[in-house]
Amino acid sequence: MAGFGWRVGSKVQRWGRSCLRGFSSHAIPSQLENVGFIGLGNMGSHMARNLITAGYKVTVHDINENSMKKFSDDGIPTKQSPLEVSESSDVVITMLPSSSHVLEVYNGTNGLLGAGSRLGPWLYIDSSTVDPQTSRKISAAISRCHLKENKGYAENPMILDAPVSGGVPAAEAGKLTFMVGGLEEAYLAAKPLLLSMGKRAIYCGGAGNGSAAKICNNMAMAISMLGVSEAFALGQNLGIKASTLTDIFNCSSARCWSSDTYNPVPGVMEGVPSSRNYDGGFTSKLMAKDLDLAMASASGVGFKCPLGSEALEIYRKLSKDGCELKDFSCAFRHYYAGKDEE
Repeated sequence: MAGFGWRVGSKVQRWGRSCLRGFSSHAIPSQLENVGFIGLGNMGSHMARNLITAGYKVTVHDINENSMKKFSDDGIPTKQSPLEVSESSDVVITMLPSSSHVLEVYNGTNGLLGAGSRLGPWLYIDSSTVDPQTSRKISAAISRCHLKENKGYAENPMILDAPVSGGVPAAEAGKLTFMVGGLEEAYLAAKPLLLSMGKRAIYCGGAGNGSAAKICNNMAMAISMLGVSEAFALGQNLGIKASTLTDIFNCSSARCWSSDTYNPVPGVMEGVPSSRNYDGGFTSKLMAKDLDLAMASASGVGFKCPLGSEALEIYRKLSKDGCELKDFSCAFRHYYAGKDEE
């Protein structure tokens, strides 16, 4: 890649002259200024609004017209297809429910790659939770494309898989953690953009590694939530209040995100899904989907995950029993039959 390098830690990273000149703590780099955002669900809508607040010029698309109307009512440009979004964007971010949605948005009719092998955006960022194979498939497709216009900071279009952790509260507060796979120079260039939506971005390696990290993270999170919920429910049956156990957990060896940040017991913690009848969070259906991705990936490399497999069955049962749209922490009350804190 043409241009000279600058030092990051102990390494010298190479990037184009325009890119180096644009990276200032006082302004948005020009090559990141026009952002297309596709997917305005519980997570994506907050991420897009944080970009707008940070000063980026954002154009949005979603198949849900009501979701788009909330943005158009605020004067934010909306487009009717992913391809239309790409035509006005330097960078395109996708935040979609599943691998099939990602493949459709990129490869489908009027998709991001619908104009052929010459692309307008120089960078694509997929923050969806998908299997590593899907991320690598899209990356391979992007690598075969070229830019419509010569740019001083990029010779060819690039893509990062950059799924997130933190849930809806962190998306709203701009405190997400990004797990990023792809070319390291693309990660470094995109970092100011990512940190406008989150508190931390962690480089995980080549294409698909961000997605691999995310499904491992979500498997651990699902198992943790079930363990905490089971312990709280047992405690209630033994006569210990959940708030008392929470105090104990959070200053001892059982402390974890599921106890100190996203407590599943209604009445213990404000501002989390358990305080609003498990609405407005990360659904049981999506957790089952993520666990299914993890188990399929494990099977692909011949690795057994007994706890992950059991967690998948629990979240499948929750979804089948009518809790598919409730936050995954509802396992406490609907699977373990725990009680609200009085």
